[in-house]
Amino acid sequence: MGGVSATTAPGAVDRRPKQDRSRATRQRLLEAAVSCLAEHGWAGSTVSVVAERAGVSRGAAQHHFPTREDLFTAAVEYVAEERSTALRALFPEGAEDRRAVIEALVDLYTGPLFRAALHLWVAASNEDQLRPRVTELEAKVGRETHRIAVELLNADESRPGVRETVQGLLDMARGLGLANLLTDDRGRRERVVAQWASLLEDALGEAA
Repeated sequence: MGGVSATTAPGAVDRRPKQDRSRATRQRLLEAAVSCLAEHGWAGSTVSVVAERAGVSRGAAQHHFPTREDLFTAAVEYVAEERSTALRALFPEGAEDRRAVIEALVDLYTGPLFRAALHLWVAASNEDQLRPRVTELEAKVGRETHRIAVELLNADESRPGVRETVQGLLDMARGLGLANLLTDDRGRRERVVAQWASLLEDALGEAA
């Protein structure tokens, strides 16, 4: 993820307006929260750890996010928006090769954004304050992911079984993302993607 850098040279004066500096600090905290979740999970991602990673004081972090739940609720929203942005940016001019689409979708599910989202899911299963936001935003991202996949694959969902085929593809991509958490699964993943590309060509038929 490309973040906003709010650092200045030692001894230099940051002359940006206070509002811009505040926005940049908030952005760095959210990016740090996502990175910490992806690397250390919920248990290892305290406000102090996130603040240190973002290069700000704990007090500054608590100014933006008074509690840990506030910080990670905002991180849920940030991850959801970043995932949607990454989806929309996959093929801005459309895609001609279905295998390329499948590979791109699988890459999203095996990247750091999905890893961070997964840690949020696990945290939400035990945190009542996080659960409603995670559930709501995941449903939104899921609907958008399905819609974009249908568009990129040029799939005609009026045909019987096509909707379920696309859903199966996304479930498969999510499963590959889970497998990749424990070990580098690249070799097996490439073979699975190749097989799915072949199956989808048969199931979806000619591009409309």
